[in-house]
Amino acid sequence: MTRRIVIVGAGQAGLAVAMQLRRLGFDGDVSLIGEEALPPYQRPPLSKAYLLGKLDDDRLLLKPLDFYRDQKIELLLGARVEAVDLAKREVRLAERLLPFDDLVLATGASPRPLPAEVGGGLAGLYYLRNQMDALRLGPELQSGRRLLILGGGYIGLEVAAIARSRGLEVTVLEMADRILQRVAAPQTSDFFRKLHAAHGVQIMESAGLLRLTGNGHVSGADLIDGRQLPADLAVIGIGVLPRTALAEAVGINVENGIRVDARGQTSAHGVWAVGDCCSLPFEGRCIRLESVPNANDQGAIVAHNILGMDRDYLPQPWFWSDQYDVKLQIAGLNQGYNRTVVRPAADNRSQSVWYFENDRLLSVDAMNEPRSYMLARRLLQKNASPRFEQIADPEFDPATLL
Repeated sequence: MTRRIVIVGAGQAGLAVAMQLRRLGFDGDVSLIGEEALPPYQRPPLSKAYLLGKLDDDRLLLKPLDFYRDQKIELLLGARVEAVDLAKREVRLAERLLPFDDLVLATGASPRPLPAEVGGGLAGLYYLRNQMDALRLGPELQSGRRLLILGGGYIGLEVAAIARSRGLEVTVLEMADRILQRVAAPQTSDFFRKLHAAHGVQIMESAGLLRLTGNGHVSGADLIDGRQLPADLAVIGIGVLPRTALAEAVGINVENGIRVDARGQTSAHGVWAVGDCCSLPFEGRCIRLESVPNANDQGAIVAHNILGMDRDYLPQPWFWSDQYDVKLQIAGLNQGYNRTVVRPAADNRSQSVWYFENDRLLSVDAMNEPRSYMLARRLLQKNASPRFEQIADPEFDPATLL
């Protein structure tokens, strides 16, 4: 009988599995199931060029439609998986039962919703996770309107940059002590706070939201300290939640995402998970890596393991963000750092922040510093860590370590 691989989730990670299966010579059936009507597409441009209208749908696609026909990948779009039966090895869609030998869960993540009791049910609220979100938000970014952004993470700040370029009045409301607190050191937060302030964005930190206000449509916000802010629309960027419902329904282990081992295997035989929906082992702990590189690299490894090649996935995390004319590139993962070094460039538009756990280099944030970024990636790949004192010395060239 022909072997069938079913992939639930037609995003970057799901497509990476399907493509690698074909590259490795797998000639069985491959089905790729996506809830959205659009074939697999890039998500990073949604808060950048696509939101600005500088990228059309064809250029957003990861592959043209002909690719799936040529590679004999069955692409099921606008299809929602209603249930999984592990005993019968079947996936149930609305109008079809799809048998499988191996199942890959690439279900991604969803925006964390704003609770109804603080105004989450008002009209005029926007999230930014998929193409339809961007299509809804884009026309609303009109000059002179007042935009309130809840959440000072990368998505919120990228939207702020786009909105300012469109002439909106922008306020970013961050409940934590500083923007980017969950993902970056104070020095990186300071850099982007100054950048946005220079472009006219009002950033309010340590600002707790009491409720959004409005008669059916958002018109403002009441803060816990009594301040009131006007708003014509609001973007909610308070994080994402991994989509784990299918896994939980069949008893697969879930821990900050669908738990997988180093090979991408879940607690159920023949069921794998990849991308934003899963948590994976990394340096002795369990983490989620929400990034395109992780989706591609982990997806490729899982394809190898589905075919019995028994390979462990060793993440090499890297990320990026574009805001105004600044490109932030991040090499490594800064979790566990206890000291940092800032290496400024000749101008105040670029710098790099180096994260250390004692004398071990963990990661680098490079703002308009591609040389530092590429150097850091190579050092981390080679496990060649400079000493803290070396990086703190402005005369030291880290490239000599290579």
